[in-house]
Amino acid sequence: MDLHGPLKKFFGFSQFKGLQEDVIRSIMQNKNTFAIMPTGGGKSLCYQLPALMKEGTAIVVSPLIALMKNQVDAIRGISEHHGIAHVLNSSLNKTEIAQVKHDIEAGITKLLYVAPESLIKEEYAEFLRRQKISFVAIDEAHCISEWGHDFRPEYRNLRQIIKDIDNVSVIGLTATATEKVQEDILKTLGITDANRFRASFNRPNLFYEVRPKTKDVQKDIIKFVKKRMGKSGIIYCLSRKKVEEIAQILQVNGIKAVPYHAGLDAKTRVKHQDMFLMEDCDVVVATIAFGMGIDKPDVRFVIHHDIPKSLESYYQETGRAGRDDGEGYCLAFYAYKDIEKLEKFMASKPLAEQEIGYALLQEVVGYAETSMNRRKYLLHYFGEEFDEINGPGADMDDNTRNPKPKHEAKEDVVKVLTVIKNVNQKYKAKEIVNTLIGHENAMLNSHKTHLQPYFGIGKEKSGAYWMALIRQILVVNYIRKVIEQYGVLNLTEKGLNYIDNPTSFMMTEDHLYTDEDDPSIITNSKSSGGVSDAVLVKILKDLRKKVAVKQGVPQFAVFQDPSLEDMALKYPITTEELSTVFGVGEGKARKFGKEFVKLIARYVEENDILRPDDLIVKSTGVNSSLKLYIIQNTDKKLPLIDIAKSKGLEMHELIKEMEAIIFSGTKLNICYAVDELLDEDQQEEIFDYFMEAETDGIEEALEEFDGDYDVEELRLMRIKFINEVGN
Repeated sequence: MDLHGPLKKFFGFSQFKGLQEDVIRSIMQNKNTFAIMPTGGGKSLCYQLPALMKEGTAIVVSPLIALMKNQVDAIRGISEHHGIAHVLNSSLNKTEIAQVKHDIEAGITKLLYVAPESLIKEEYAEFLRRQKISFVAIDEAHCISEWGHDFRPEYRNLRQIIKDIDNVSVIGLTATATEKVQEDILKTLGITDANRFRASFNRPNLFYEVRPKTKDVQKDIIKFVKKRMGKSGIIYCLSRKKVEEIAQILQVNGIKAVPYHAGLDAKTRVKHQDMFLMEDCDVVVATIAFGMGIDKPDVRFVIHHDIPKSLESYYQETGRAGRDDGEGYCLAFYAYKDIEKLEKFMASKPLAEQEIGYALLQEVVGYAETSMNRRKYLLHYFGEEFDEINGPGADMDDNTRNPKPKHEAKEDVVKVLTVIKNVNQKYKAKEIVNTLIGHENAMLNSHKTHLQPYFGIGKEKSGAYWMALIRQILVVNYIRKVIEQYGVLNLTEKGLNYIDNPTSFMMTEDHLYTDEDDPSIITNSKSSGGVSDAVLVKILKDLRKKVAVKQGVPQFAVFQDPSLEDMALKYPITTEELSTVFGVGEGKARKFGKEFVKLIARYVEENDILRPDDLIVKSTGVNSSLKLYIIQNTDKKLPLIDIAKSKGLEMHELIKEMEAIIFSGTKLNICYAVDELLDEDQQEEIFDYFMEAETDGIEEALEEFDGDYDVEELRLMRIKFINEVGN
């Protein structure tokens, strides 16, 4: 049977890609067929070509309205008959439905795209029973399996629905399926006899990178996209709110971007999709939950602002890059806090679903935190071996280009597992860490843990180190988190065996994607991920000392250390540039900035320094409206607790916002609130302390006053102090 003639005639290609020819031959012989082909591997052609060649209409079941529209447009483009391909779903009116039925009866329609929900409708099923059906193709077949990353219950009934319409061959196609998911699909569709085809999941042209998600993630995204101006890209976020926010901030910064999520009306979604396809915009910001059926060959980058819920999702979404075998950059931002957020969402689900969801999440954590070749890790997950030395695309990931140092952590793993065993598997990760470093708290004391011989056996290392090790131990299944017990750590059989028979455990040293700053300690926050110019930091500190003496204020009231470090990273040489430095607002830049920018400009010239690209990220004004609200309402002397409640903030969050305002040099009058908390003598005592102190750190202040004042009182007094002496 000649397939090359029709391939050339209909699609203009002279060669098939990968397994396409084998799959098409199987379909042409009316055999049940199951094909696993990665995104971008030419899956659609596998059912489109046989549908055009065979007699009758092929039914294509797809969960994505956007994908259906996209494919129908493409097929219509290769034929003089508009009715060669149709969609049958909830978006059509009565006239359009009548046209679809007419074209099918007239034998014009070769491909009918339907959502599973439409097939359930009796009026459609009854109509289709009377037609000549060539075969039924089920795209995105992983939706059938609850172990798949995009489970849809209505997909489970497809076998019966298909049988009711016509006893034709069934073709299942998916771009991603683990062994468990594959078996589930075949069993549920009743096609265990299917011819199976599995293409390699390796996409050698894709480059994989995971970066820590810091406070500056939006700035990082803007920098990344601006370097690729004019190229097409997709940015995935977990929430609609975040999609809107990122799309807006990209637009404000001169990038052509549109949002795309289920909350937009159908008309807007279609418009935004078409803008992307027609190159009227460069970037689509989309929710992960709302699958975007955009078959665009030249997507040059895919960014994950939020890490997805499973590696299948991640693989599918990154697979939208570089479908033309050209450049495809896959960048994910990762913070463990995002994983914890996803775990919380799962707590309300049935236990079985929680367990599945949790198992899938742990794989994502493993991928993000691994220091091995990311392609090898990913392909191993899909049951495929990969040679990380000579395999196609072996050096196309951040870990291989910049290998991370590792060290032997066998003894530390034993310490962690032993502590979990000794506390009778009752504690969450945080309590295990506190036990290891010997940090007492009410929870540990109530269980008398602080009196045990193992309390503090890991105090020579930091809490962050132990937390990172616990995550890495989780990934290799020595321990597991019990979701229904809010994340209590249990030992697995593998972990119990390890205590008695420890083997080498190489821990990755610098994959610490944590941002666990105490909200009360502003001086610990840092804005930039780069390395400051140490010589310049020292010179700036000398200048700060002079300015502080001249003004009669403590040094931290002029600029804090993180601000000086950021100056020595960005080299601002105008007051406008200085106001983009961490912790420096326009007010502070105007008050203290002149001498600093003058000094930096001279330093840059004398040392022939190449300054980083000027990047002033414009704000969408979201934070500025909150800032304005706080300033206006403290001017009205509204109780702080009322201001916090009206904005849905906790008290510590409001204080953090007020600190940001005050440290950037803007005046904020909260004397009335402090007066209610502290009498005149108490205020004077704290004021004098800050005047003499070398640092404005709250921990140091707490130590100094030894319990006389709490964190909230000291933070509010610090705001009042800076307001009076620094701004």
